Amino acid sequence: MTLPFTVEEFLKVFQDYNAAIWPAQIIAWAIGISILAALFVRRDGMPRIAMAALAVLWAFTGIGYHLAFFARINPLAPVFAGFFVFQAILFLAAAIRPSDLRLSTALALRTVLGLAIIFYAMAVYPVLGIWAGHGGMGGPMFGLAPCPTTIFTLGLLVIARGRWVVWLSIVPVLWSLVGLAAALQLGIPEDLGLPVTGAVLIAVLTATALQGRSARGSVR
Repeated sequence: MTLPFTVEEFLKVFQDYNAAIWPAQIIAWAIGISILAALFVRRDGMPRIAMAALAVLWAFTGIGYHLAFFARINPLAPVFAGFFVFQAILFLAAAIRPSDLRLSTALALRTVLGLAIIFYAMAVYPVLGIWAGHGGMGGPMFGLAPCPTTIFTLGLLVIARGRWVVWLSIVPVLWSLVGLAAALQLGIPEDLGLPVTGAVLIAVLTATALQGRSARGSVR
């Protein structure tokens, strides 16, 4: 698949986008920290707050980045915007409707993996971007660009438990594949974490489903 834009055009969109929305980057970081803090506050309603915060990030990325800026160089951007807004609606629904969704930080492999993915999205990803020559404001930034936001979301969903997790995972996993194709063709090394984190979530969800099926079989 040949992309309809060059690397230079792609990065120029991020430069213009980051300059136009400043200081939203600081707010996005604050939202990310609040979501991370919600993992360790054992109070009712924390998962809902985290889902509502994710809804804000996904909606802003869909409308602010895909529709308002990326559409200048990519005719598929409005479609991507639709998927991101749809995902934001799903997160908002998870925040509003009563459900069994919970964020467990109990010591377990999936918790460690999820926190490692979140750390990658918030700390390692921007460092790799600077190393690759994008600069602090010259490339995708956490919470406001599709790929780091998706990686962060995948990490949170690895930690989350409940029936909602599967439905909330579909769009982020699909975007991990879209992002991989772009990363390989555009040479964005930080985005290579997308397929890895997507595969981790798929593995976790598969293991959870198999454990549930085994438990039901034992009861019978």
